[in-house]
Amino acid sequence: MSATSQAQAREFITKETQFHLGFLPTEQSNPQTRNLDKEFARSTVDGIANLQLVDRNVLDMARKVLKSAQFEKMVADGLETLKNGQKIVFSGCGATGRLSILLEGMWRETAEKYAPLNQYADQVFSIMTGGDFALVRSVEFFEDYLEFGREQLRALNIGKDDMIVAITEGGETSSVLGTLEEAVNRGAKGFLLFNNPADLLAERIERSARAINDPRVTVLDLYCGPMGLAGSTRMQATSSEQLIAGAALEYIAANLMGTPVPDVAADFEKLLNELESPASRKAMADYIDFEAETYRKHGRITYCADDCLLDIFTDTTERSPTFMLPPFRPSDDLSAPVPWAFVKNPLFDTATVWNRNMRRPLRCLEWTKEDYIRLGAAEKIQNNPPKIGSANLLKIAIGNEESPERYATGNDGAVLIETGIADNRNELEKAFSLYAQKFACGKRLFIGCGQGDFTVECTIPDSPLRLIRHMAVKLVLNNISTGTMVVLGRVTGNWMSWVDCTNKKLMDRGTRLVAEIGNLSYEESCEKLFEALEIIASTTPPGAEKQSAVQYVLERL
Repeated sequence: MSATSQAQAREFITKETQFHLGFLPTEQSNPQTRNLDKEFARSTVDGIANLQLVDRNVLDMARKVLKSAQFEKMVADGLETLKNGQKIVFSGCGATGRLSILLEGMWRETAEKYAPLNQYADQVFSIMTGGDFALVRSVEFFEDYLEFGREQLRALNIGKDDMIVAITEGGETSSVLGTLEEAVNRGAKGFLLFNNPADLLAERIERSARAINDPRVTVLDLYCGPMGLAGSTRMQATSSEQLIAGAALEYIAANLMGTPVPDVAADFEKLLNELESPASRKAMADYIDFEAETYRKHGRITYCADDCLLDIFTDTTERSPTFMLPPFRPSDDLSAPVPWAFVKNPLFDTATVWNRNMRRPLRCLEWTKEDYIRLGAAEKIQNNPPKIGSANLLKIAIGNEESPERYATGNDGAVLIETGIADNRNELEKAFSLYAQKFACGKRLFIGCGQGDFTVECTIPDSPLRLIRHMAVKLVLNNISTGTMVVLGRVTGNWMSWVDCTNKKLMDRGTRLVAEIGNLSYEESCEKLFEALEIIASTTPPGAEKQSAVQYVLERL
C-alpha cells in the first residue's frame, strides 16, 4: 500500500465521519431480499418475485403519508403558490435529481395539454445537482457540497412566497439540503422528503438535523425500510418519492381543473397487483434473460422511446455508478468505452428531443474555474472543471443521428419501450422499424394494455399527470435493470458488489460492502479499497472499462 493511498484512507476514516452512513436503513441490507442472487439463480421469475416484495413497503407508507397533515399542507401550499403566480421548485441529486426533472416535465406536459392549466405551465421548475447534464451522466462529487446547491438555487431567483420541495433519499445529501436552506432563507415555503427515520437523522447527522428542526421546513418522512438492492436508493426510496410528490401534483392539477382527485394509493395497489401477476413476472423475466444474453455476447442494448424518455433516463443513467457500467459518452469521444445501454428517439434530432421532452430550455451549468474557487470546491475540481454545459449535453446523441457503435458488434439489440398512450405511436413504430433494421434484433417492450415481444400488462388510469403510468415504467425498469445485473453476477446476496466509488457516500458504501462480504473491519476494508482505486487508476488503459475496486479487493481476498 502506497503512502498516498494510506493517507487518503486514514483521512476518510477519521475526518469524513459525516459520510459514514451504515447506520441509515436506506444503506442497509433488506432481510426480504438477502438471498436475491440465489433467488435469481433458481429462476428469473423467482428473482423478480423476491424483488417485488419490497415494493409493497412503499404502498404501506403511501397509505399513511397521503392522509397526513404534512401532505395536505404540501398540496395546499402548492395550490396557493401557483394561484399567486409564484414558482414551485423540486430539488434533488442523482436519482432524485432525475425525478425532479421528471416531475417538472410531467407538469409542463399536462399544463400544455389542458386549457385550465395553461397559465400555470411555466411555474414548476427543477434543480438537478450538476444541472441537466447529470440527467444522462452522473456528476457524483457535486452532492458533497452544500454551496453548490445554494448556487443552483440562486440561479432560479427563488424568493418570498415561492415553494421548494427538496428530495433526498437518505435525508443527508449536502447539495439538496443547500438548496432547501437557501430557499427558506429567501422566504420560500420549504418541504423536505426523505426515506429514513427523521429522529435517527436528526440525532446522527448535523446537516440533516438543521433542516429537520427548522420551523420553516415541513418534513415528510417516507421511511419504508431498506432497499431491495442494498443501498440502491434509485429503487424503493425514489419510487416512494415519485409517488408522493407526483400525487401532490395530481391533486393540485385536479383542483385547478375542477375534476375529482384520483385515489393514488388505490391505483398504486392495483398496479402492484398487476405487476405481480404470473404473466407480468414472466414477461419481465423473459426480457431480463434476453438483455443478459445480449451482454454475454458482448452486444449492446439501445432503448428507443418518445413520450417516456425521461423515465428511461432515470434508470439507465443510474446503472453506471451502481453496477460499474460505462456511462453515456459524447459522440465525439471515440476513446471512451461504448455504453452497454443507451437511449434514442428515432423520430427527431437530439436538440429537438430535448426541447420536446423538457418543454423548456436546457438548464446546464456553465461554471468556470473562478466559480468553483468562489464556491469552495476541491483544488482538483478547480483545476479541471467538469464539462457539463449545454454544448456538452448536446454531444450525447440521443436523437436519430447515426450512431454506428450501437450496432457494430453484430449481437446488438434495439428495444422500443411503449406505454400505448403516445399520440404519435404509428410514426414511432415506423421510425423504430426502420432504425432496428441495422441491429441483430429489434424487440418491443410494452408496459400497459397492448402487445409487444414482451408485454407487461397493467392498467393506466386516466388522471391529469398519468402518474401511475410513470410509476409502472419505473417499477418495471427497476426490476429489469437490477435483475439483469444479478443474472450477470454483479450482485452478491443483495449487495451491488460492482459499485463505482465516485463520491464519499459511495466510498463508504463500498467499504461497508467489503467489510461485510470479506469479514474485515471497516478500517482495514477502507485501506484496501483506496489501495485498489490507486492500482486500477494506474493500470487501466485509456478507453478500457474500469474494474470495480470492490470486486478487485474481494477477488484478492
